[in-house]
Amino acid sequence: MRTAAISAVILCLASAATAQNVDDDSFRFDAGVNIGMSGYLGDANQSSIFSRPGFGGQLSLRYLPNTRMAFRGVLTAASISGNTADWDNKLPDGQDYKFTSSVYDLSVRYEFNFFAYGIGETYKKLRRWTPYVTAGIGVNLASCDGSTAIAPSIPLGLGVKYKFRPRWNLMAEFTMTKVFGDKVDGSALSDPYGIKSSFIKNTDWVSMISIGISYEFSRRCSTCHYVD
Repeated sequence: MRTAAISAVILCLASAATAQNVDDDSFRFDAGVNIGMSGYLGDANQSSIFSRPGFGGQLSLRYLPNTRMAFRGVLTAASISGNTADWDNKLPDGQDYKFTSSVYDLSVRYEFNFFAYGIGETYKKLRRWTPYVTAGIGVNLASCDGSTAIAPSIPLGLGVKYKFRPRWNLMAEFTMTKVFGDKVDGSALSDPYGIKSSFIKNTDWVSMISIGISYEFSRRCSTCHYVD
């Protein structure tokens, strides 16, 4: 009888420890930082995204509703540059134009994981790595030659993430951000050929390829089989 009681206590403690481990591996939020190389496509560069690479960084905060998706707020800061002397097409009067711009973008994005992402909870078939796609909406601020321009933006991207610890994640990501304004490369190139067009047809894109790390926090409350 005493042996049976001791065995029952041990089983209960083991079950509690297992449940605690599951809870420890499940979090609601994720904060991270990315660094990488930035690029530009527009009136001063119409061919190679990273022909004049710059430096970029990101701060992000994710809300993790489940293992397959996330909602992410991202603040991006990047430097971009271009020079029309790099390509064959010529501006009116044969003039050349070069610029350096600082770009800031604040966006809200949706992420979709191709696999259920996480550690533990084997019944959910979690994987420690997954490719993902992301898209969102944002606002872009560009500063060039003393002038500042603000425009809406749409970031589009793909990446892969790897969970090397229950709270820690590594990721690699590539994004292209469409800016619905034609002054990312300065006001001098907003209409170089004198052809008026809608803001939808402008040519300014900002790209970024980056690596990052993030930390998850705020454990979920996951009480199972609750009986009142």
